[in-house]
Formats: sequence, C-alpha cells, structure tokens
Amino acid sequence: MDTSTVSVRNDPDRQRYELLDGETVIGAASWVPFEGADGPQRIFYHTTVDDAYGGQGLASVLARHALDDTVEAGLAVVPVCPYIKKWLHKHPDHQQHTVPVRPEHLAAVPRQQQ
Repeated sequence: MDTSTVSVRNDPDRQRYELLDGETVIGAASWVPFEGADGPQRIFYHTTVDDAYGGQGLASVLARHALDDTVEAGLAVVPVCPYIKKWLHKHPDHQQHTVPVRPEHLAAVPRQQQ
C-alpha cells in the first residue's frame, strides 16, 4: 500500500489525533485533558487503526505524532492506553515527558473506555 497519503492531525473538538489516508480517518488516538498537580496533562486512553491498514507501522506513526505534539504543547503524557504504554517502552526518549497513571487519571477517562 502507498502510505504517502497518510497523515496525522489533532481534532481537539473530538479529543483525538486522527490518522488519515487522504481525507478518510483510518485510526485515532483518543485523549482527555487533565489538570494535574504537576501541571497540564493529556491522558491517552485508546488507540486504534483500521484492520485494513494493520501491520504497516501506522499506529507507531500516529503515536509518535500525538505524543510529540502533546509535548510541544507543554503537556505531560499520561499513558493509560496499552498501545501508548507499549510504544513508550520501545521509545525511552519520550518517557521523560510522562507521568505515572494514578486513580484520578482513570476516573477522568470516559466510562465506555474503562
């Protein structure tokens, strides 16, 4: 598949980073804002890529863009999502921008995702 048409954008109204093939949304990394004791944070709680696009490293492209953009915005990353946790483990250079998941973070995640 030609991935040259794949891009990532933040959609703050929907609280998610969208992975796009042209104008078609093919994946998303969902987040909620959180005001922590250490400052503003973004809780990432669910990441998905359409099955038809699986196995091409696109979830990693989505994660890198979402986390880089979050850090550039001055926010800490709260990795509730299993994929984001795994990605951070493989990319230790990003771990300095994370905060440990605490009960108050989990309480802030939309209930359908728990």
